[in-house]
Amino acid sequence: MDDMKWYFGWNIVGAAAVLTLLSVGMRLGIGPFFLPIAHDLGFSRSLLASIIAVGMLCYGLGMPLAGHLVARYGTRFSLVLGMVIVAVATLWAVRAQTALSFLLSFGVLLSVGLSFVSPVAFTPVISRWFTRQRGMALFFLSTGSMAGMAIMTPVFTWAIENHGWRPTLVGYATVMVVLAVAALLVMRDGAPADTDLLPEQLATRGASAQAAPARPERLADALRSAPFWMIFGGLFACGFSMNLLGTHAVPMLMDHGYDSHTSAFGIGLIGLVAIFGTLVLGRWSDRLPRRNILAVIYAVRGLGFFALMIVGTHWELYLAASVGGLVWAGSIALSSAILADVYGVRLVGMLYGLAYVGHQLGGMIAAWLGGWGFEHFGTHWVAFGAAGALLLTAAVVSLQLPVRNMRVVAPA
Repeated sequence: MDDMKWYFGWNIVGAAAVLTLLSVGMRLGIGPFFLPIAHDLGFSRSLLASIIAVGMLCYGLGMPLAGHLVARYGTRFSLVLGMVIVAVATLWAVRAQTALSFLLSFGVLLSVGLSFVSPVAFTPVISRWFTRQRGMALFFLSTGSMAGMAIMTPVFTWAIENHGWRPTLVGYATVMVVLAVAALLVMRDGAPADTDLLPEQLATRGASAQAAPARPERLADALRSAPFWMIFGGLFACGFSMNLLGTHAVPMLMDHGYDSHTSAFGIGLIGLVAIFGTLVLGRWSDRLPRRNILAVIYAVRGLGFFALMIVGTHWELYLAASVGGLVWAGSIALSSAILADVYGVRLVGMLYGLAYVGHQLGGMIAAWLGGWGFEHFGTHWVAFGAAGALLLTAAVVSLQLPVRNMRVVAPA
């Protein structure tokens, strides 16, 4: 492949990153909708929080189904079905008046639709199109997730303040459907046989394939293997830490004496730095053993949770947030890349979807433990200490993952 020629796979990465920005932005940027919906529909905060929690679980449970549909029917089918569900759920949600109706539309149906346009749905096609730069490509997909957190929250806030939550939700769904239709023009499951390999790398590909250990051919065999559950456990720790930070970090910092603006900026700085961190980690992931990078990410993030509990000045908070942000987005991209390396691209969609359920389970437990631990013990150390311990454990476990079987080293 001519290295100066634009590789079509990057068009797929770009389209997938934009759609991921929107889908993840809605799941993680729900905050601006919270009070307007509660006041308008007469819901208590606990009731609406429960509906959103159910939505988080449905988003996670929908991902294995998305992976199955992509494997069986292709990326375009999952994309079209997801958009139909998002459109129906949105029209239902803006007309809902009861808690049950809003739970089924906004909590369940919209979450399932968004899971079909999540990173899980795009990981197989990207893994299929990239070999030499698979890590970089998947990190760009993660950049879309981080951008969703950083961009969609202020956009939603502005739109709701000026137009209300119902027109904002309809406008969001409209933009999502239009961009999804445009993405259909570039989504192609059939990748070139040589993918993005350079000519000099093709000669060594056959020998590398012969030397690689045999991969599980069936999903059941993969689920009985240790690497899958190592990834599952790591994503559980990832989801626990991410949702704990998003839900309880600002209140924790305010309890420690920071004002609301400083607390919000300190936590927001993590997402902002993460966008740039993905670019560096993406390059390293195609040059160094991915399990080592994943271990470093979990270790630094784990130490960061302990740091957040003991920072005492503004500059200490901003320094801890900046260092944590450098590794904040890497675990999901590396986990999906390692799954593709170990099990091949045929199974990666289903396996990534199932592993991501662990991420959502961790997030739900963290949301509960953060409140329960503080109410019963009067300290945030219960939840934040647990997050740090889980991440450090995940770092140790990650070092036991196999080195990728089909590694092709880029020339210096």
